[in-house]
Amino acid sequence: MPSQLLETSAAEASRLDKALAAAFPDVSRARFQALIAEGAVSVEGETVREGRHKVKAGDTLRVILPEAAPALPLAEAMALRISYEDKDLIVIDKPAGLVVHPGAGNETGTLVNALIAHCGDSLSGIGGVRRPGIVHRLDKDTSGLLVVAKNDKAHHGLSDQFAAHGRDGRLERSYLAIVWGVPERRQGIISAPIDRSTANRQKMAVSRGANAREAVTHYEVLETLGKPPVASLLRCVLETGRTHQIRVHMAHIGNPLLGDGVYGSGFRTSAKKLSEDAAAALNALNRQALHATSLGFEHPISGKQMQFESPAPEDFARLLGALRLNNTQA
Repeated sequence: MPSQLLETSAAEASRLDKALAAAFPDVSRARFQALIAEGAVSVEGETVREGRHKVKAGDTLRVILPEAAPALPLAEAMALRISYEDKDLIVIDKPAGLVVHPGAGNETGTLVNALIAHCGDSLSGIGGVRRPGIVHRLDKDTSGLLVVAKNDKAHHGLSDQFAAHGRDGRLERSYLAIVWGVPERRQGIISAPIDRSTANRQKMAVSRGANAREAVTHYEVLETLGKPPVASLLRCVLETGRTHQIRVHMAHIGNPLLGDGVYGSGFRTSAKKLSEDAAAALNALNRQALHATSLGFEHPISGKQMQFESPAPEDFARLLGALRLNNTQA
């Protein structure tokens, strides 16, 4: 479709970007700010390039809204486990092994490639590009729930919730994790800033450096596994969403995730405590034992509270069952 001309009269004296966002709620204020800077907006026939420009009630505002550019990643059809979908967003139950976003070494075969193929023309142009709006990610080898926006307004609304880290009650994310040993406290809060490791830039680490970002994880021991206990099943709730946060925080308190070759490599000898069945289940898992089991958020358009649950996948459940029966002495 060609570029679209939007025209309205300012309802009241206001900033230009605010007036446009109020008149056309399907387009985000951030998108209007970009269009204003590009010279695509006029007030009373004069091009204005400042979003803070003051408009008067009754001023005629015109916007040239270009067609959304084609998505740069290729569309690739693949099977998706869809927990929910409407015209504004889609909730995916991601399998382990699927990369969320294209990047170096992963230009194809990602969730974004699959969503572009699945959603097609229902993607209405996020930031001017016809692409799915990724507001949060899961590591390649972490399974479970994530929500993706289909349009600019939904993307803005979801991003606002994730930026608030759930502290305003709209967003909730919880994970199931199987960790080595039993945490000293049955439930607790890990508040430890995270930054890139200075020793290995591919890893994250707890840090007190100037660039470290606040990171808070709440955890609860749901079950101890084995006799004597060799591992524990935890429920972890994120208050922030840093890269590898749960993996880093659990390793920080001395209870890294089973199967985590990056942050739990020092616990490989703990595998000697496993029964033959449990060891086989861990080898078959071949990833960190982490699953995004619960996701709740406020629908960015309707305002309805949404809640989704994902049971542990087969590989995770098999390991959990084998650990429950683990009776091998250390």
